[in-house]
Amino acid sequence: MSTMPARPDHRRNRARRIAIGAAVIVVVAGVNGPAIWRFGSEKYHDYEINKPEYKAENGHWDYLDVPSEYRINSIHAALLHTGKVLLIAGSGNNQKNFDAKKFESVLWDPKTGDFKKIPTPKDMFCAGHTQLPDGKLLVAGGTKRYEKLQGDVSKAGGLMVVHNEDPDAPKTLPAGTAFTGKENGKTYVSKDPVLVEKAKKVFDPATGRFLRTEAGLGRIYVEAEESGKEHETGTEDNYRVQGLKGSDARNLYGIAQKLALDKKDFQGIKEAYEFDPVAEKYITVDPMNEARWYPTLTTLKDGKVLSLSGLDEIGQIVPGKDEIYDPKTKTWKYTGIVRKFPTYPAIFLMDNGKLFYSGSNAGYGPATVGRDPGVWDLETNEFDTIPGLSDPDRLETSATVMLPPAQDQRFMVIGGGGVGESEKASEKSRLVDLKAPKPRFKDGASLEKGTRYPSASLLPDDSVLVTGGSSDYRGRGGSNVLQARTYDPRTGTYKRVADPQVGRNYHSGSLLLPDGRVMIFGSDSLFADAANTKPGVFEQRIEIYTPPYLYRNARPEVSGGPKSIERGDSGVFKVKDPASIRTARLMRPSAVTHVTDTDQRSVALDVTKTAGGVRVTVPKNRALVPSGRYLLFVTDGKGTPSEGVWVEVP
Repeated sequence: MSTMPARPDHRRNRARRIAIGAAVIVVVAGVNGPAIWRFGSEKYHDYEINKPEYKAENGHWDYLDVPSEYRINSIHAALLHTGKVLLIAGSGNNQKNFDAKKFESVLWDPKTGDFKKIPTPKDMFCAGHTQLPDGKLLVAGGTKRYEKLQGDVSKAGGLMVVHNEDPDAPKTLPAGTAFTGKENGKTYVSKDPVLVEKAKKVFDPATGRFLRTEAGLGRIYVEAEESGKEHETGTEDNYRVQGLKGSDARNLYGIAQKLALDKKDFQGIKEAYEFDPVAEKYITVDPMNEARWYPTLTTLKDGKVLSLSGLDEIGQIVPGKDEIYDPKTKTWKYTGIVRKFPTYPAIFLMDNGKLFYSGSNAGYGPATVGRDPGVWDLETNEFDTIPGLSDPDRLETSATVMLPPAQDQRFMVIGGGGVGESEKASEKSRLVDLKAPKPRFKDGASLEKGTRYPSASLLPDDSVLVTGGSSDYRGRGGSNVLQARTYDPRTGTYKRVADPQVGRNYHSGSLLLPDGRVMIFGSDSLFADAANTKPGVFEQRIEIYTPPYLYRNARPEVSGGPKSIERGDSGVFKVKDPASIRTARLMRPSAVTHVTDTDQRSVALDVTKTAGGVRVTVPKNRALVPSGRYLLFVTDGKGTPSEGVWVEVP
């Protein structure tokens, strides 16, 4: 477990700062030794970044003081409508935790600084999540088995596709079912039960004449009974299912390709839960139809949730079997259409109810399947590809944001890298206006260097904080990018701000807090040194960025007002100085993992001044403002935001 650094002392008086600064300058000027120079430089840097004028221009980073018993490998985070932050590790990419069934979640209250451990029923490591209309958080999928690298695999295994020729009923085969090859004579055993769909009768649509029967299918992972290379296969074979009698023996059989000792990928689970922010516990709901590891959950216009992609229970990409969760019935149903994406695809709800896929994804899947960005009509399964994307082979581990305000329907794709463990990284920021007659990507302002895993959080002043990442795969070669910038959508420019103190790459993310600060967490470097000789340790330190707008003399204060506003309706809120208010935004709280956050959006509200406050009006469009809990921020003429006030849009 990492050791938490002492929090910087920001209360040193000005005279002491000047004295320290002067002493450092004398030391640096009088000594040429590298160690002394580095010591002096660090002290002077600390002195500089703590100047009030520096903070007012660049903001400031602080460590969050997390007691040791609450430090976990935070891989997922969500802001809840109670104002608390749910941090989820599951097994935390730690096989020992997984084997011991040690699954962890922690709740943090930014107001009080309190932490609380949350009993975590399953391994939610690399699950998907999204905010639900009633304010609960849906968490679905996670880890069934850790990967095994080539050389660690002792028993040959792989995918067995089980066929059912019976059109009258599906069949279930229990775990431990044995399959014996007709040609190779080798036997493999299933690790889990499998449901094999019933066969489908196909008729001629014109004449109604019966044409053929298509076998129902089930997919299961199988392993050889014994260890050794002699149990591998290299060619396709038909497999007899042992123990069956009568018609089942004729109707059920398996087909497998290569069953080998090669690398075995992670496997997903079907389990799903709702986290109740008030009861502060996970509630079991109906499991998904498909097991998923690295899935994306995207809330739709009607409040239902689309679940797509991920690795299934045998470690393969779910073959386009997308499904939808209904929060009212708490059940899942297939969409009935097939569209394939790599894992953790960045898919956003548009204001017309369609879905935008930016091409961003987190890292599993063929380089040639489901990578093109475009607009997807879920009702018709039509997909309109959007051209012009630069560095199209460097979209993996990129971040995507819906630029504020959401009404503009402009998106930005930031950085990214090559597929898999590629050394390639992109410095590009690609922009697309989906309201244009013929949308096309164009390049915007660039980052200083190619950046994989950048975190991007929308701020209430309509800027975007972009921070962290690495220029190589998982920070390899000491490649973490210790830089932060704000992006202004109005000018299309980046502004360098205060540098973070901790490198962030794989398994990291950031989210906006109700008080206008930003939390950034996680990081899972392969190595702890630039020479790639020491294994990395999961980064448990959490940093809080305070933007420049919180170092101004005063900020607007909002109070009163309704707890709920219908779409198309207005609410009046008390404000100390109504004349100073320029904008109002409804900001949907984040649910982020692997720098993927399809929930966050900032919706502009119409604002009119009243005698003692402001009247804000919520747009009528349900797809623009999906049902749920939002933070209402108002900003003054300088762009200084109020603290967020929770408002429900039913």
